[in-house]
Amino acid sequence: MRLAFQLAYKNLIGAGLRTWLNAMVLSIAFVIILFFNGLMDGWNDQARRDSIAWEYGFGQFWHEDYDPADPFTVQDGHGMRPADETLIPILIQQGSIYPDGRLLSISLKGIAADQSILELPTVKFTDSDAEIPVIIGKRMAKSANLEIGEQVLLRWRDQNGTYDAQQITVIDIFDTNVGMVDNGQLWLPIQKLWEMTGLKNHATMMIATKEQAMDIEGWIFNSQEELLIELTKLIDMKKTSSSFLYVIMLAIALLAIFDTQVLSIFRRQKEIGTYVSLGMTRWQVVGLFTLEGSMYSIFAMIVGCLYGIPLLAYLAFAGFGMPAAAENMGIAISDRIYPIYGVGLVLSTIMIVVISATIVSFLPARKIANMNPIDAIKGKIQ
Repeated sequence: MRLAFQLAYKNLIGAGLRTWLNAMVLSIAFVIILFFNGLMDGWNDQARRDSIAWEYGFGQFWHEDYDPADPFTVQDGHGMRPADETLIPILIQQGSIYPDGRLLSISLKGIAADQSILELPTVKFTDSDAEIPVIIGKRMAKSANLEIGEQVLLRWRDQNGTYDAQQITVIDIFDTNVGMVDNGQLWLPIQKLWEMTGLKNHATMMIATKEQAMDIEGWIFNSQEELLIELTKLIDMKKTSSSFLYVIMLAIALLAIFDTQVLSIFRRQKEIGTYVSLGMTRWQVVGLFTLEGSMYSIFAMIVGCLYGIPLLAYLAFAGFGMPAAAENMGIAISDRIYPIYGVGLVLSTIMIVVISATIVSFLPARKIANMNPIDAIKGKIQ
């Protein structure tokens, strides 16, 4: 085995520029695979952390009549909150605002001012003397053309279905990557929303502040993983779609190795015959040529490390900027995504490249097993 490695190494180094060109092309595919998968893992990690911090907490209890995918359940999908004071109640009601003479349908969300589990700046409620203070996200502020301190007319319905209207005051505009707590949302103190609607102590959902194992009658518990499942599916889909790019790059690199191996076997028939005549079995020679092909992947790792490590390290530090349109995707996505290159990702990518190069090298090398050593020494093609 040691002799085979020495022969394979000398043959590849002796090939000169051809070896390093193949290694360079394969290294590009290696770095691209790492980059895209690291980017997706970074996005997944960032989106999960932001969604938990801004929206999900340790899970959510939904009222049994409430379905977030069905807007017709919002108005009546609520009930008396349980006595557990550790749960953060959120009451959701529909309403409309009229900025600049326009009509915008919005969701009124009441939440306790003293809550601390979510990143929402609800502490601003306690510092405000406005009649109806509200906080909104930057996307909502942009779509409604509202600024801090501005007032706008709000219309809503109480528990009897009677419409009412009053001026509200924007006391803060928060910046978040989670569109579900921003787009079309107005946040106000839940005590004020109870007073406005007459739904005292009612809640549409409740945020868990710790790991929950209890069941509450009339409420459906959704764990973090259940709430994040759609996000996970979306990112997995993105991974699958982006894989086509690096599969093409890898295929191009492997095609170069395949062509090199075919040409090498064609030009080195006398060498092959000499190996066999010196006592090597045909399959040992096949293994030698397969080893040569697989060593391209080793050289590719070396070349890839020379430019890939500083490049990927810089991207992991500086992040990858996302276009402005990405914030309207409806999922948690930051202005910059910081790729994550875990040990598992690096090792799995190395295995993909090495195994692929070995298989592609073995396919043309199989012909050696059928060669007649005498004809090979004479340079005759079979």
